Amino acid sequence: MKTILALATLFSAATMFAAQSDLAGIPLKDINGKDTSLKAYQGKVLLMVNVASKCGYTPQYKSLEATYRKFKDQGLAVLGFPCNQFGGQEPGTNEEIKQFCSSKYEVTFSLFDKLNVKGAEQHALYAALTGKESPFPGDVKWNFEKVLVGRDGKIIKRWPSKVAPDSEEVTKAIEAALAAK
Repeated sequence: MKTILALATLFSAATMFAAQSDLAGIPLKDINGKDTSLKAYQGKVLLMVNVASKCGYTPQYKSLEATYRKFKDQGLAVLGFPCNQFGGQEPGTNEEIKQFCSSKYEVTFSLFDKLNVKGAEQHALYAALTGKESPFPGDVKWNFEKVLVGRDGKIIKRWPSKVAPDSEEVTKAIEAALAAK
């Protein structure tokens, strides 16, 4: 019986590590064009959002930043992924996006290189977040969809664009994820 329990615990830990490693190992570029990955965020709760500067939901940058500032010391990282696939609402260069976000919304959370969240050129990160193996599969429908990932690298929840980052629903999920050690 002890052997079975030990093996079950080992398998569970290995599965958790694999889930975390899968997302963490996906190559990314930050907003400055530097090669990176999610490894720098291991052990943190991640709120990942596909963002755009010329969208009706663009004011969500303000509540994303407020949410980040409220919870960052408890282990939350907000990660913004610019995307120009919805109505051409993110036409700028990375430098223009960075300038817009910092001057208009005082964004201090991490921003990344513009990427595709769906279609034939979908980035590997979004293939993992929204693909068949995801607990919330299906194409991203518009800018400012949100995906919450736990400290263990597992996808916890996904929200459509209309759900504000500082809504009670999102806030409670973030608090629960931060409380889970």
